[in-house]
Amino acid sequence: MRSHRRIWTTAAVTTAAVAGFVVFQNVTDDSANDSDSKAGPVRTDVRKTELKVAADGSSASLGRRDTAPFSMLGVTWTDPAAKVTGAVEVRTRSASNGTWSSWLPLETDNDGRTEAGRSGVRGATEPRWVGPSNGVEVRVTAGAKVSSKLPAGLRLDTIDPGKGSSLHADPAAFVAETDAPTDDPSSSETPAADPTATEEPTPSATESDTAPASEPPSVTPSETATNSPSPTASDTSSPTASTSPSASLPPAPPSTVPKPPITSRAGWGADESISPEAPEYNETVKAVFVHHTAGTNNYSCADSASVVRGIYAYHVKSEGWKDIGYNFLVDKCGTIFEGRKGGLDRPVLGAHTYGFNRESTGISVLGTYTDTAAPSAVTTSVARIAAWKLGQYKGDPAGSTMLTAGATGSNGFGKAFTAGTQYSFKQISGHRDGFNTECPGTKLYGQLPTIRSLAAGPVTGLAIKSVTGATLSGTSYYTKSAITVGWSASTPNAFISKYELLVDGKSVATAAGTATSAKATLGVGTHSVQVRATHQSGKTTLSAAATVVADQTAPSFTTKPNLALRTGTVNTTAVPLTLKWKATDTASLKEVRLTAPVAKTYGPTTTSASHTAKSGVATTWSMSAYDLAGNTAAASVSGTPVILQETSATKTGTWTTKSSSSYLGGKSYSSSSKAASLSWTFTGRSASWVVSRAATSGQAYVYVDGTKVATVDLKSSTTKYRDALWTKSWSTSAKHTVKIVVVATSGRPTITTDGLVYLK
Repeated sequence: MRSHRRIWTTAAVTTAAVAGFVVFQNVTDDSANDSDSKAGPVRTDVRKTELKVAADGSSASLGRRDTAPFSMLGVTWTDPAAKVTGAVEVRTRSASNGTWSSWLPLETDNDGRTEAGRSGVRGATEPRWVGPSNGVEVRVTAGAKVSSKLPAGLRLDTIDPGKGSSLHADPAAFVAETDAPTDDPSSSETPAADPTATEEPTPSATESDTAPASEPPSVTPSETATNSPSPTASDTSSPTASTSPSASLPPAPPSTVPKPPITSRAGWGADESISPEAPEYNETVKAVFVHHTAGTNNYSCADSASVVRGIYAYHVKSEGWKDIGYNFLVDKCGTIFEGRKGGLDRPVLGAHTYGFNRESTGISVLGTYTDTAAPSAVTTSVARIAAWKLGQYKGDPAGSTMLTAGATGSNGFGKAFTAGTQYSFKQISGHRDGFNTECPGTKLYGQLPTIRSLAAGPVTGLAIKSVTGATLSGTSYYTKSAITVGWSASTPNAFISKYELLVDGKSVATAAGTATSAKATLGVGTHSVQVRATHQSGKTTLSAAATVVADQTAPSFTTKPNLALRTGTVNTTAVPLTLKWKATDTASLKEVRLTAPVAKTYGPTTTSASHTAKSGVATTWSMSAYDLAGNTAAASVSGTPVILQETSATKTGTWTTKSSSSYLGGKSYSSSSKAASLSWTFTGRSASWVVSRAATSGQAYVYVDGTKVATVDLKSSTTKYRDALWTKSWSTSAKHTVKIVVVATSGRPTITTDGLVYLK
């Protein structure tokens, strides 16, 4: 059998716990911002059907039957201290499609001693939401022990929570969750009521407690605490309020953190007429206990108000309590609901954690979280409401406190309690940290450290994610001046009061807790940029620093672009040449771009590139240098390659004209005569000699302006035509003469030349 979510405490427990206890009638806080002002009470119907118990008392049942419409159910029995040690199972028929569910277990680990001193309080299973239904079947079995007997007075209670208006409060988590479908999302039938069921009368609105909120509430002398702690039923009677105006409710203490949006009782349609008793108050709130309601997670968040109304009706009409037990409830989408009446900002005494209701608040999550983790919307909302409530009393969501036990007993984790003795608790604890229960489920209990961290702060996971307007190189960003810094944090923004953008340790911009970026204008130089996040608790977190260099100085071409002819195959439309340059920057050069006559981009360390140009056409080569900050510098160079045919040369010795389409202009000169020469005179800044080459080609001397500068061997293992084999360049354009002389190499004396190319 699974242990379950809540074991309630008594209304009055020990002297230590009760001291200063007060009761007020008709007290509410200002809930205008928490609910729809037009919302009204919604009638809930509870129908009760006795179960048939076997002669030996070991089992009970309710045969399959039609019922009046209902969406929630539970099984109750007469003695609130009695337990069902076996299993309670139900199955229901969908009102929308008429299909029957599988057998569904009802949690039985529910301590009924919470308000045992009240007349009519019953033991009960946990209520289970089943969605709109019109048929039911029940089976109950005692435990395996031979002596196990079922408690007396077993009955099934089915609850129709009524139909209320839509909720108007946003989920406190501000996290969108996909609603899972309900077990039975709609009801399309209106079956006949179970002939054996009886409907509990619902008091009319005129029976509701409607005294003006401004009337000063008071306490009676009978509220003085006794001196002997006892966990017995005799200490569970609830004091009642008198009409004497001798004591008024003191102002609620402000919280150190913002109040999350909360759907008020009016907002979820509470029928106040069914719980007319005055609320009771603790002196303080030292701890928050987290619960789950058990039952299904398969409900639509649009039905959450109905689920809350169902729990309210079950606690009051079925179990006989004065009001719903929890102070707050949270659905799986993160919507927070006000629970027990008395004022959202008041230390209302709830009935949620047996033995430890004093000085505590109870928050219950709708659903079962034993094997399923709660969504982030849930953990966010639970953390927000816990932080707000503890913040009213200088509590630390990550800290511990001492609570006085109101009963004697132990839990399932080896911890024993003695009434009247103080014990240490985390200020955000799970129900299972008190008396024996598995609540709030293994998975949700494992998420309590996350909830404490969210509530207490600081902001976690803060990091700079981008610096727009800057370029990242290595570990530094470069910008001219204006930047936009983007960041992210793993803490939900609901907990973040503000962000600040820091430059060199000083705040230059402040943004809301929902922001993800801020702008800054930097002065020239190297800066350390950080983001500081302030948690609602006041704790601050600094991101790792980003280095940002602000640079407004343009790059420079320390070597202006220049052109030179290079080796390679020459065509009239593609003369090989080399473009050279050198660019630098005071901060960091990013790249150099060639924009004309073709587009190319070169890295910051590249200083030359091979290109070709059309013969006889003046071409401008335009370049721009970019630094990482975005500053630019431009430069250009122009040049015209000119082909001088062999026929334009001055000849000496014997030369033979050869024809082939492979030659420039279709012809070339060839000679094997030693000392035969060709000379070309031109005005330019670069020259290249163009030849044909083969395995039998010989050698030639090259003279520039009368000086021998090279011996060129034309031999090649492969035949080549129009090959610029030798080049020469000068820093400026000037008049030059290039002369080639045949060496007449032994065995391969012949050379063949196609002419000379120069650049002007």
